[in-house]
Amino acid sequence: MVEQADILALIPARGGSKGLVGKNLYPILDKPLLQYTIDEAQKSDYLNGLMMSSEDAEINGYAKSLGLDVDYVRPLSLAEDHTTTAEAVLHALDWLEEQNRLPDAVVLLQPTSPLRTVEEIDAAILQFLESDKDSLISVQPMKEHPYKCVQAHDGGWEYLAQPERYVSRRQDYTNDYYVINGAIYIVTPQFLRTYREFTGEGLSELFVMDPISGVDIDDLADVFQVEALLKMRQTQLK
Repeated sequence: MVEQADILALIPARGGSKGLVGKNLYPILDKPLLQYTIDEAQKSDYLNGLMMSSEDAEINGYAKSLGLDVDYVRPLSLAEDHTTTAEAVLHALDWLEEQNRLPDAVVLLQPTSPLRTVEEIDAAILQFLESDKDSLISVQPMKEHPYKCVQAHDGGWEYLAQPERYVSRRQDYTNDYYVINGAIYIVTPQFLRTYREFTGEGLSELFVMDPISGVDIDDLADVFQVEALLKMRQTQLK
């Protein structure tokens, strides 16, 4: 099944960003943020192609210089702050179908997860192919356990999750709470067109990642964290 599946990586990267201006081409150590995702995806054993979804000429030009397919240009109307990623991907799927290039599955790789590795991409693809689900989402263990999280309302508050007994030590927590980190989404075109979302409760495979690989860049503080983690990785490889 792995050899037969036509799997396309789609990298969404619009030009606008409020948290960090020019985020997708922002320099992270020795190269732009976008290139970290492209470099890892190009090493995959299971991706049949890599495609951009951007309205920005500079982003598309840079991606093309790295060998990506930039024939598709996202419409400006789907590059607004209120545009959902699902809406943008659905439009790209319609374009691919018009070109007779609709894949069996799409792997969405957002550039804001630069620490995601090709090993994790390929492991997620294999898990997806071996499952009976039409959707997969990457998750990581929650740093703040729900037993310690509360929600305020009407002058009071309540726990987000109720432990069976009082738990005071982190090592006593059960490991069944995860947060969606946005690093990897895999869906069939049919799933996305039906639900107009990448996930569905009880419908999606969970691919558990290391929290470091799931770090997401949204602002300058995240950039400093990622650069420190990249330097740590480079030191470990020497």
